[in-house]
Amino acid sequence: MTVLVAAQQTETPDTLPSRQARLAYRAGQVGSTAGVAPGFVQGNLAILPAEYAGAFHRFCQLNPKPCPIIGMSDVGSPHIPALGADLDIRTDVPRYRVWRDGEVVDEPTDVTSYWRDDLVTFVLGCSFSFEEALLDEGMPIRHIEENVRVPMYRTNIACGEAGPFAGPMVVSMRPFKPADAIRAVQITSRYPAVHGAPVHLGHPHLIGIKDIAKPDYGDPVPVADDEIPVFWACGVTPQSVINAAKVPFAITHSPGLMLVTDLKNRNMAVI
Repeated sequence: MTVLVAAQQTETPDTLPSRQARLAYRAGQVGSTAGVAPGFVQGNLAILPAEYAGAFHRFCQLNPKPCPIIGMSDVGSPHIPALGADLDIRTDVPRYRVWRDGEVVDEPTDVTSYWRDDLVTFVLGCSFSFEEALLDEGMPIRHIEENVRVPMYRTNIACGEAGPFAGPMVVSMRPFKPADAIRAVQITSRYPAVHGAPVHLGHPHLIGIKDIAKPDYGDPVPVADDEIPVFWACGVTPQSVINAAKVPFAITHSPGLMLVTDLKNRNMAVI
């Protein structure tokens, strides 16, 4: 009898799906990163001059739900080796936002020309990273099904203040049937580094959302009559406070178009 043994596949840094995604974005590909490189952590970006970095770091410490830090660069460096050996903050995100005095002035696919020697990059956990765990449980993710960006909303939930940084929390929304919503709470509670459990379920008006069909960022998705909207703290919150603080210069990602890292989702779970 002949026994056939399958060759063992070894994942190398060059073949990581996360690296392949970054290379595609580096080459100019643009699109939502929801569902991209399954198994790998995605992150929100907030890039600020060093004079603001201390206050922003404190803001993140005071607001760990919307702003869980998973990586931080040295001053002036576009690299964070702990998140990816060849990762380049200036080129590896599908689309960026460049801010001056709290307003978006450009949305390029490469920020090399805007880079400065005094910039500090913060990478914050993203809820896309816990979506894999929800999908593994057979729970539908509406914005992935619809192939659109997750809807995000400014709320009336005030963030803790640090220096010039203050303002409302931003949340992302996914609709679920009530039983699935309960399960979603249980599952995402295990992922505090990527926003953790929801901050609100049900009635959007209670957290200051007037019209769920008109998100402040991302795209609207349908909510069926037998579903409730479930809201998670969102890493777009810094963009809201950058706007409110009128920071002279900053760079962020475009909402829904994230930095794909080489960190593994499974390592972010708290058992």
